[in-house]
Amino acid sequence: MSGNESGARDIPKVISVDDHVIEPAHLFATWLPAKYRDRGPQPFTAGIGELAYVGGKYRFTTDPEGQVTDWWRYEDEIFPYKRIIAAVGFSRDEMTLDGITREQMRRGCWDPKARLADMDMNHVEASLCFPTFPRFCGQTFAEAKDKEVGLACVRAYNDWMVEEWCGDSGGRLIPLCLIPLWDVDLAVAEIRRNAARGVRAVTFSEIPTYLGLPSIHSGYWDPFFAACEETGTVVNMHIGSSSQMPAASPDAPPAVQASLSFNNAMASMMDFLFSGVLVKFPRLKLAYSEGQMGWIPYALERADDVWEEHRAWGGVKDLVPEPPSTYYYRQIFCCFFRDKHGIEAIETVGVDNATFETDYPHVDSTWPHTKQVATDHVGHLPEDVAYKLLRGNAIRMLGLPFDQDRTAAATA
Repeated sequence: MSGNESGARDIPKVISVDDHVIEPAHLFATWLPAKYRDRGPQPFTAGIGELAYVGGKYRFTTDPEGQVTDWWRYEDEIFPYKRIIAAVGFSRDEMTLDGITREQMRRGCWDPKARLADMDMNHVEASLCFPTFPRFCGQTFAEAKDKEVGLACVRAYNDWMVEEWCGDSGGRLIPLCLIPLWDVDLAVAEIRRNAARGVRAVTFSEIPTYLGLPSIHSGYWDPFFAACEETGTVVNMHIGSSSQMPAASPDAPPAVQASLSFNNAMASMMDFLFSGVLVKFPRLKLAYSEGQMGWIPYALERADDVWEEHRAWGGVKDLVPEPPSTYYYRQIFCCFFRDKHGIEAIETVGVDNATFETDYPHVDSTWPHTKQVATDHVGHLPEDVAYKLLRGNAIRMLGLPFDQDRTAAATA
């Protein structure tokens, strides 16, 4: 029974601000300049062997007797595709760390035309996709020894993202680009190169110091933030983009990390709220991806209380002139897909700050039931609020060419 048949109000189509793409095997052979191809990422297929979790990262070996898997080889590292990152179409009990080939995946994982068809099935109009092999903010290339090739790989990925993945989608696939994390001047150049062709989203680490990079407090990233502000480029920070997920104990099962994944987003947001970055760059927009939002009301309450009671000794008296929540409501976006507690507190979370995601094709994805999940969350809310949460805020955040009359009226 449809929403209209049941008497419930129909909901608008979703714009998902957090999905993922599995890179096609031809990506670097096609888009990397010829002189780098023999030193760039190489696709191969082999059996997968033992799994170990070392230093916050999964480590795999190949095994001729193991599950046939598609891999990338880059410098001294090998990277397998696992079923949990291409989980759509599998039952919950089949969503494991087993290896998988592209042919075993649902085609929408890596084929843009098939992705659009899966979006049509899922009540989704447009989608912003994070990388997989490069990792969430390009850590794979930042960790490479040969930075000349690494830079060429970043640019090749971005060219593929803009021209091939998004190119024929009519704007429904929204480009999300990488930067060379190891050099802020190169990062600024890449922001400007992509902005010139209409890109308005870049992925960045939630906690750069975990990657051995300067902190946002150091001033090192100010040219990057300035370029993003100037070009209207949204800084998107996905959980895990610090290559470190929180866990209570080193031997805890992965379910603990999955349950605590919002912690990195919360820590990152506090970092920004007390950094002065949002004061210095008042038009800079930050987006927290897959962090959910039920935790935000207390985090803002605590931040404002610390600012009020402790700012003299806390080092922010002159750095942050207004309560931290001021900058959150002005410049930060969160996103959700299953978070009824956050919906109950949506006025405090911010009806203008929350966006929606489907997480296709990961294990958490709401595909193909997104319309049902979204209706269950926002179907009882005022129509204008539901519109903002499911698409309006994403349109405004990313400057998308959808619903232009309605968006202009809402911001007038």
